[in-house]
Amino acid sequence: MPVVRYEPDAERHIAVITIDRPEARNAVNQEVAERIEEAIDDVEARDELWVTILTGTPPVFCSGADLKEVARGNVKSLWTEKGGFAGLVRRERTKPLIAAVDGPALAGGTEILLACDLVVASETATFGIPEVRRSLVAAGGGLFRLGRRIPFAIAMEWALTGDSYPATRAAELGLVNEVTAEGKALEGATALAERITVNAPVAVQLSRSVMLEGTWADESEGWARSREAGRVVSRTNDFTEGLTAFAEKRPPRWTGS
Repeated sequence: MPVVRYEPDAERHIAVITIDRPEARNAVNQEVAERIEEAIDDVEARDELWVTILTGTPPVFCSGADLKEVARGNVKSLWTEKGGFAGLVRRERTKPLIAAVDGPALAGGTEILLACDLVVASETATFGIPEVRRSLVAAGGGLFRLGRRIPFAIAMEWALTGDSYPATRAAELGLVNEVTAEGKALEGATALAERITVNAPVAVQLSRSVMLEGTWADESEGWARSREAGRVVSRTNDFTEGLTAFAEKRPPRWTGS
């Protein structure tokens, strides 16, 4: 049985990646890392796929690294050369990625969602980086990314205590975009993806890029990246289509070109 399910829907422009190891709390092993990387490769290569959702088979989103593999000394097998841990956390991407979190997303599970652009979580979701409780460190990006997403003092508390926190608290801190009812995270993430796919895909990708690269840069760099993004998008067919559709008072028909 596959440990990761990949379901691209070209008509809706959405792909869903599901970690499917419920018997192991969706822990990341070598096969999970490799299959996630392959799925992201396919999304990035296909012009008709505009948004990706990453989720896990309930009742857990992802419990992080498979500690049995860690105990055997196989830590490197959980990382890929291109994507890092889970084939994802160091991966360079151009298209939005939404985490749909039902149940715990702890340790590497929290680091996976920190590599995503948006997070929809059900009321059963919990978050945290408890590595210190096992004499480990959160080496998948959690120790520097968490403080970029939530207040630094709170991120430090999470890192040093190893405590876990509910979805409502994560939402208060800005880590989660939306909290849904139990079992509805994927549904909520799909609705959010559909709100994105009504927009011009190249403009979305460029906007994502400028947000990521410009938010922590100085203003001169932010202006430069914004101008370049404007130049690139103005040369696309969708730029003309957007203006034409507005003038004709009809929905635009995006091609991604």
